[in-house]
Amino acid sequence: MLSLFIMAFIILMISSIIMLLASILSKKSFNDREKASPFECGFDPISSSRLPFSLRFFLIAVIFLIFDVEIALLFPLILIMKFSSIMLWSLTSFIFLLILLIGLYHEWNQGALNWAN
Repeated sequence: MLSLFIMAFIILMISSIIMLLASILSKKSFNDREKASPFECGFDPISSSRLPFSLRFFLIAVIFLIFDVEIALLFPLILIMKFSSIMLWSLTSFIFLLILLIGLYHEWNQGALNWAN
């Protein structure tokens, strides 16, 4: 039991020393505005280096994530089929798929799935 405490103390000390050394060595000595700015062949940048964010792409990504999570929720329906009655299982899966299809129709009707405008 004592050897376990000694080993845990040694591991704690080694990890603490490594974290301390990493925090000391990773500090930058100074922040230079020129080094932080984008580099364009030695000239001052003409425009902002950031590209404009596409709200359309963001909406498509959010819709993809929502339907991706819903697909992941469909997988347990296959396992539940073995343990429940077929009538209850089919009613539950039908209602779930109906909600998915209504959501898809709503997104399509609102024009959120049209990429090019």
